[in-house]
Amino acid sequence: MTLNAWSLLYNEMYDDFELPLPEEYLNSLYPDISSDTSEPIVMNENTFNLNMSSNNPNHYKYSEDEILKELQDYISGTYNQHYSAGDDKIQTLDLIEACGDGEAFCRSNILKYASRYDKKGTARRDIMKILHYAVLLMHFNDKNAKRETYNQ
Repeated sequence: MTLNAWSLLYNEMYDDFELPLPEEYLNSLYPDISSDTSEPIVMNENTFNLNMSSNNPNHYKYSEDEILKELQDYISGTYNQHYSAGDDKIQTLDLIEACGDGEAFCRSNILKYASRYDKKGTARRDIMKILHYAVLLMHFNDKNAKRETYNQ
């Protein structure tokens, strides 16, 4: 069954949520929709499918796999830039971490790129920089604190 997000929000706000929604409620919202429930109800472009399960465990609804690949390529590309000087050289971030400021530096850069999002350069590149510094922040957080895990 496909439902309108606004109808779900209404039911959540007024704490009378039940699935499927009563037919008289749906008819009051969408009088032009047939009461035949043998077919999925598709109301408009603002609807979503409650059945989000997939037989494919690698299925990503929002292209996360492609975005993660793009992020990985972006991060790999930063090691070829002039300021990284190769894997065996000391990078500025190593010096910052040696002073104990790795987490603060990464957190500050996340704030910097988020605050100037889409104002300098491109929006997508700003997002990649935010994500890269978030990955680095996780690295330093793991290094400096007990590692948190998110098992399903």
